[in-house]
Formats: sequence, C-alpha cells, structure tokens
Amino acid sequence: MQILDPIFLIQTVGLVGVMAIIFAESGLFFGFFFPGDSLLFTAGLLASQGYFHFGTLLIGSIVAAILGDSVGYWFGKKIGPRIFTREDSFFFKKRHVERTKLFYERHGKKTIILARFIPIVRTFAPILAGVGEMQYKTFLPYNITGGILWVMLMLASGFFLGRIIPDIDRYILPIILCIVIVSVAVPVIVSRFQKKL
Repeated sequence: MQILDPIFLIQTVGLVGVMAIIFAESGLFFGFFFPGDSLLFTAGLLASQGYFHFGTLLIGSIVAAILGDSVGYWFGKKIGPRIFTREDSFFFKKRHVERTKLFYERHGKKTIILARFIPIVRTFAPILAGVGEMQYKTFLPYNITGGILWVMLMLASGFFLGRIIPDIDRYILPIILCIVIVSVAVPVIVSRFQKKL
C-alpha cells in the first residue's frame, strides 16, 4: 500500500507535516506510535534528492523536537502522579510509563538525551520529567541537547546515504526495516546487559 511507503507519506504531508509528526512523537502521550527515526531518516534521504531544503528541514525538525518535549514536560507537570493510575486505552498503555520510569531510575537526568534514540521511551521521558517535578531549567538543556543530536544524526544519515548510493530510493524499505529493528533491539540488549551487572 502506498500509505505505508514513507516516501509517499512524507511527500503527502510535506515539510510542515514532518515537523508536526516529530512534535507529536516527542511529547504528546498519544504520539508514541509515530515512526520518528525512520521518518527523519527518510526525510533526510529525500532532502538529498532535492525534495526538501536540508537546512530548513534540519532547523524545523530540531525546533519541533525541542518544543514537543517541552509540551510533554508541562503536560506531566500538570497531570502529575495521576498518570500512574490512568486506565489503559488505545492511546495509552501503563507499561510504556513503567518502562520509562525504570529507564529513569537507571540513567537519571541523562534519560532526556538517551530516550531520544529509543521509541516509546522518547515520548514518555519528558512527561515523566514533569511528573517527577524536575526543574524546567534543569530539563531544558538536556532537552535541547537530545533534540539536536537525535535530529542531526537521523537526518544526516539519510542525507549522506542518499548522496553516496545511486538510486537509493529503491532500497528505502529494507533500510527503514533495519532502522526499526535496531531501534527496538538496542534498548532490549542494553536492558539485559544492565541486569547482568
């Protein structure tokens, strides 16, 4: 189906749509199902083919990621501990909150940066920072650092790969499948390694 083709999706929603999805995945509690990593990688690849201006895409996506996390933080600060008693629904699963809470216990404040590279945890980390009453002046530098690193790495990977491999669009689906597998596998491997320590 065309709708599952990330190139088709990005060309349909355009630059503003990419930024809106990055914003939603970064901090709105229902945004965890958005494919942030593969979306940014594909957007970078398309920028290498002239579909987007890379600088505009880069700056816009960084701003969207940082703003998304900030909204998530303030949402967590407002809703507080009630998030732990919320019932499961289509848009909300308690296990995602618990998984992020455990990640915080292991990594502390740097979770805000590390979580950028882990699907689902990426969405709930800023919310739990607000719930845990982390001061915003403490949260913000981690938010900015994480947002810049994540967006730059994903976009640059797609952009440079698109520049060095001819007809890269023919290989986009296998590449994105690899990104999804790595995104899911890395936190599982890290978690199991830490349990052995």
